[in-house]
Amino acid sequence: MGSGYAVKWALMFVTIGLVAGLGSILFHFLTQAGTHYFLDLMAGYRPPSPSGEHDLFPATDTSFSRWILLILPALGGVISGFLVYTFAPEAEGHGTDAAIEAYHVKGGLIRGRVPIIKTLASALTLTTGGSGGREGPIAQIGAGFGSFLATRLGLSDRQRRIMLAAGMGAGIGSIFRAPLAGALFAAEVLYRDTDLESEVIIPAGLSSVVAYCLFCLVFGWGSLFDAPHFQFRNPLELGPYLILSLVLVGAGWLYVRSFYGVAGVFKKLSMPLFLKPALGGLFTGIIGFFLPQTLAFGYGFIQQALYSELTIPFLLLLAFGKIFTTSFSIGSGGSGGVFGPSVVIGGALGGVVGIFFNIHFPGIVVTPGAFVVVGMAGFFTAVSNTPISTIIFVSEMTGSYHLLLPSLLVCSVCYLFSKPFTIYVKQAKNRLTSPAHAGDFFVDILQAIKVRDLMPYVRSVTVIPENMSLSEFKRFFSRTKQHYFPVVDENKRMVGIFSSTDIREVLFEPDVEPLVVMGDIAMPDIITTTPEEDLNTVLRKFTTKNLDSLPVVKADDPGALLGMLRRREVISYYNQQVSMRKNSDAPDA
Repeated sequence: MGSGYAVKWALMFVTIGLVAGLGSILFHFLTQAGTHYFLDLMAGYRPPSPSGEHDLFPATDTSFSRWILLILPALGGVISGFLVYTFAPEAEGHGTDAAIEAYHVKGGLIRGRVPIIKTLASALTLTTGGSGGREGPIAQIGAGFGSFLATRLGLSDRQRRIMLAAGMGAGIGSIFRAPLAGALFAAEVLYRDTDLESEVIIPAGLSSVVAYCLFCLVFGWGSLFDAPHFQFRNPLELGPYLILSLVLVGAGWLYVRSFYGVAGVFKKLSMPLFLKPALGGLFTGIIGFFLPQTLAFGYGFIQQALYSELTIPFLLLLAFGKIFTTSFSIGSGGSGGVFGPSVVIGGALGGVVGIFFNIHFPGIVVTPGAFVVVGMAGFFTAVSNTPISTIIFVSEMTGSYHLLLPSLLVCSVCYLFSKPFTIYVKQAKNRLTSPAHAGDFFVDILQAIKVRDLMPYVRSVTVIPENMSLSEFKRFFSRTKQHYFPVVDENKRMVGIFSSTDIREVLFEPDVEPLVVMGDIAMPDIITTTPEEDLNTVLRKFTTKNLDSLPVVKADDPGALLGMLRRREVISYYNQQVSMRKNSDAPDA
């Protein structure tokens, strides 16, 4: 077990990282190719790219056509819808939620075909103008391989869940060039409360580093965005940042309500499932006809906003248009992620607030582009309940590590005010409520409780002298409700025990009554407990011989009886402790 065990696990997580990195490379190539052939060649639409991404295909000379741009998302929707609903219906929507559900509910199981279908369907959805992000499909690629590898190796559900999460973190960390954030995100996104899946961080970190290095070896090193050297030096700037927090919370609420409102409407529609993404794509195309900047990824516009090259009206239309195009593209059953659009929406709103205060209070807000960075972090925190990983995400994506303080403030406020809603509806509230940890918590709580905590429930019982005759016991038995009878010697030390069930065999045998004393009936092999034992051990003793009560004795003197502890009292006390912990975990009203 030592070094050999560590090497074995390290090799598995390196393998997951390699596959996730290759998946990121393939998906990035597919999105570049799709953007070139669909948006550029067919519609003449060439959205700007972030500085960290370079076009793999030369631009065409096709003239821009709004009418083709209007129908392209519907075309992509019908093809991706056919792929998804024919081969892998669970690949619809944003893939991160599917990976979260697999972690909590399905023992980490993801069908092997899901990553393949998700990759193709998402590439079609996003490169024909659908609004979405890359983290959903790449999360399912990495998570799917982690699940596949664990299954082929015959590993346990717990190990499969860890490998699933490692793959998810590796995929996201590589394609967004944020390996640390990818590992933290995989551990944090599983829960709505500030809870981390700690056993995931190191495996996901190892896989994420490998995937990131492989991706950057092919497409170049550096961050996704190029940002000026922002600095936070004026505490008065925290006022505008607080206002930004409230704007982001409100927009986050609208985003979640819009997304699941559209999803709810489309679920009720009576039409073939594969046509629903096409209808959603048509609505997306209608918005894109008037606001082309709301289609596809939109990262290039955030790159421009970082350098304050866009106006307030443009950024407002980008933010709110993106909310609705994402809702129609993904909420209708299309395939894509929701992190990417959140980055664009949050960055655009941050730019609006930053420019506004720069115009009216130039002495306080000097660099409005800094609000774009903080806006990206705050908005995604508001819709995902992942403040820690999101701060690191945006810092790595932009290289702006000097804005950690305002990012921490904004993300903290956004998290506190946005707890009632989340874009990831499959998140468990915390580890206590996760089916993946139900057994763990049962054992953890039982091991934390000692028998001494239940001493008020330990009942005094009448002991039976070992030389008491059967006839004398019969007279006592007719007057008592006691079910277990400890037997003691002349020094009052327990030497055996019997139950009312044990005595039934001889109770109505008059021939043996004069010959039997209670010491003859008592079982000398006594199963006991002590005040120092934990309840997990006690329950195992109860179930060994299906006992209802156990004698409690002194730890240093097994013959000194303190009383009897009933199984029902143990279970009742356990339920009280679980209830108390759930109530303490619940947010204040």
